[in-house]
Amino acid sequence: MASARDRVLDAYETLLIEQGSAGATLDAVAAVAEVSKGGLLYHFASKDALAQGLFERLRERSKADAALMRESPDGPVAYYLLTSVPGAASPVGLSRTYLATLRLADASTIGAAAREAVAGVDADGLAALAEEVPDPVLAWLVQLVGDGLYLRTLTGAPLTGGIAVDDLLDRLRQIIGRSGTGATG
Repeated sequence: MASARDRVLDAYETLLIEQGSAGATLDAVAAVAEVSKGGLLYHFASKDALAQGLFERLRERSKADAALMRESPDGPVAYYLLTSVPGAASPVGLSRTYLATLRLADASTIGAAAREAVAGVDADGLAALAEEVPDPVLAWLVQLVGDGLYLRTLTGAPLTGGIAVDDLLDRLRQIIGRSGTGATG
């Protein structure tokens, strides 16, 4: 069973994703987490502390996800793309925490910290991709393709043109191989 602290963070993520920052009040978080408000405040003394806890969770999950990318038998590129598509998710819960953090990125008081946390996730992913794709431009292009797939997942937009993600991955591997960088996954 999850700790009270994890239940609070889970509840905060859920409320941010479903209702935005306005709906993620301390009272609402405590209710969804099924803890008293005092119990919530024991772990997070304020709403800003709760957001900082979310950003800490995001950093931890980002590091764990980057490690999984590096260890993936199919390589970082395949891992990154395949965990960016509809129905897929990072095994460490990164996608959900990332989305919750994005919901805070435009908040006036905590937005800069949220954007910094998201930038850290992007840097972790790019560093892992660069181990398979040493050309920094190609590594960034792969990341942007994954980001586009993730955006389609968030918006529910279909993948178009009858192109399967495996086809996309195969083409990217061809491009990476033709670039002279060596790695093809």
